[in-house]
Amino acid sequence: MKVAYFDCFSGISGDMCLAALIDAGVPIEYIVETLRGLHIDGYEISAKKVKMAGIEATMVEVKAVREGIIRRYRDVLDLISSSTLDDRIRDTSLMIFKRIFKAEAKVHGKDIEEVHLHELSATDCIVDIVGTVSGLMYLKVEKVLSSPVNLGSGMVKTDHGMLPVPAPATIELLKGIPVYGDDSGVELTTPTGAAIISTLAGGFLPVPELIPQSIGYGAGSRELKGKVNALRVLIGVAVHNEQPSMVVEINTNIDDMNPQVYGYLMERLYEEGALEVFFTPVYMKKNRPGTMLTVLCWPDDKDKIKNIIFSETTTIGLRYSLVLRNCLKRELVTYDTEYGKVRFKISEFNDQRVAVPEYEDCKRIARERGEPILRVIEQLKRIAEKDVRT
Repeated sequence: MKVAYFDCFSGISGDMCLAALIDAGVPIEYIVETLRGLHIDGYEISAKKVKMAGIEATMVEVKAVREGIIRRYRDVLDLISSSTLDDRIRDTSLMIFKRIFKAEAKVHGKDIEEVHLHELSATDCIVDIVGTVSGLMYLKVEKVLSSPVNLGSGMVKTDHGMLPVPAPATIELLKGIPVYGDDSGVELTTPTGAAIISTLAGGFLPVPELIPQSIGYGAGSRELKGKVNALRVLIGVAVHNEQPSMVVEINTNIDDMNPQVYGYLMERLYEEGALEVFFTPVYMKKNRPGTMLTVLCWPDDKDKIKNIIFSETTTIGLRYSLVLRNCLKRELVTYDTEYGKVRFKISEFNDQRVAVPEYEDCKRIARERGEPILRVIEQLKRIAEKDVRT
């Protein structure tokens, strides 16, 4: 699998994305030719090599002849929909722009059709987004991954005045994504960069296992003392097709709750999207026996899970941490056996496939036939070894 890993150690912006991909091997001529499909004029795009803290990087510049263009969501939708871009480039670019407009509408309390984006909808923003998507297509990237995103710090000047970093639209776009700030005193991640990475990235994690084939550095416009203002992209082949994903682990210790509640609590948590729920016996202060509740969930579901725990248990505090979760490729398949139809969970690792009968089906068969469940499980495993072919 071809992977693009964006290392956002110094934030991310639209021009940095496009520049990093050009630096990684996408010809600027290809970008220019692709952008002709938008049927817009009045701009020039160029790329040049620059040195940043001793590292050579590529900087992209878009010079628009007409400035101050205001475009609403419908304007951008019509512009890109009527283009002659490749279907994948057109559809992905529209997804990114829809996220931007939805975020702006949310923070300003308006309908998506009412929002006009002074700073984001000008020609350079369209060039950055469409150019980035087309660059990934050129490199035949099948999956995008990213590091946690550096937001920077300080204040940023906008059309609405001075606002704290991250700008409201930026952090709205990055909800559910691991972020952090540094002491740079400037904005490092822009709404355009946040929209691109939040739409395209399938996971936010440390550098995954991959074989790098090309590396690109996209230069930013900030002068950072003692730091490189650049976005790094690693283009390579994944060592394993299944890359780790970032999930939230929630823990709390409870020693004063009716144990009958735990079964109901587990059901509620799974209903609301928990990936895993388990209980561990622990000894707490004053040597009292208690139960540690552990829940794994996707970052987007953290608030729902938190609310359930606080409302359905006696706890008064929770612990959170981001953890990596690696799952084998698996599928649920139904096969005809001598016991009738039985579901098997088939997992795969290093081209080896293992089939395990579903417990609920084993339980049903054991009850129906009056056989010990262990015997049913073993018999179905033998059937799987013979009949479930890879």
